[in-house]
Amino acid sequence: MAAVAGTLLLAGCTSGADGGSATEEKKGSARSASGSDSAGSSASADGTAPSAPADGADPSASAAAVAEDEPYTMVEELAPQTRSEAVAFVRGLTPRADNFGSGFRKAQPYESDPGEWAVLDEDCVWQRQPLPDTALASLTRRFELPGSEGKGPVQVSMTVTVHKDTTAARRDMAVSLEEALRCPNQRLNATEQVRGLYSRADPFSEARNGVTDDDLIESGELLVDGIKGALPFDWFKYRLGPVTVAATDRIGAGHTDEEASRIASQVAQGVAYTAAEIDSIGGNTARDGAEGKDGSDDAEARDE
Repeated sequence: MAAVAGTLLLAGCTSGADGGSATEEKKGSARSASGSDSAGSSASADGTAPSAPADGADPSASAAAVAEDEPYTMVEELAPQTRSEAVAFVRGLTPRADNFGSGFRKAQPYESDPGEWAVLDEDCVWQRQPLPDTALASLTRRFELPGSEGKGPVQVSMTVTVHKDTTAARRDMAVSLEEALRCPNQRLNATEQVRGLYSRADPFSEARNGVTDDDLIESGELLVDGIKGALPFDWFKYRLGPVTVAATDRIGAGHTDEEASRIASQVAQGVAYTAAEIDSIGGNTARDGAEGKDGSDDAEARDE
């Protein structure tokens, strides 16, 4: 947790450039990524949002630190407005397994039902439930780093949720922050639970947040039936206007603390790549590109 927080602080201060359980959903004037331990994402020299690295490229090696005065976001009027548009939007995003680090691959099952999401009930148990009226679509994709040489596998679940509007997305972030206070110990599924959850939220105006409108980080200990001792568990959640992007990592036994910190930073960076993709579709740069060169609305084009 400390290492990841330090990464966000570095990203916010540089002047260079929602898985198998129901917890699937789950840095200020600069946004950046610098090296394999950054939780941010790069921007191109002309200020446009970057895309994920080309096939075969190392995501961390392709990240370059670029100064920005705006967060990655989704302008509300450019966001999906209906359930069918939202489902098409989340399915159209293209996260790559190696965005989370070398060796990751798609897990099976890969995708969830976009009409459901995770809810923490009164007994601090996560449940899958149909989406409320305040959310249009929520899609989880799962990735894994297979275990090897005495080290257990790493499981990552990333969820993109399109909310009805920015207010609903803000409320969802607030609820997520409150849940760690209400339930520091949570049951994920029949064989896994998290204890001692610590939560921290940072709006873009805070120097620690160098990527999106808001971010939330949680960290705790994962207990798995049949495995002795506690394992690392992290949850990252970013808000881009009415859209939230969240990911959990479950780091298997046998990894050193240094390795676990590096993996957590890579997962946060992988989430930021998806945030950059969303921004390129509906962020401030996308909006400006849809308007006249002077930033005014192109009424003639709009009327055609």
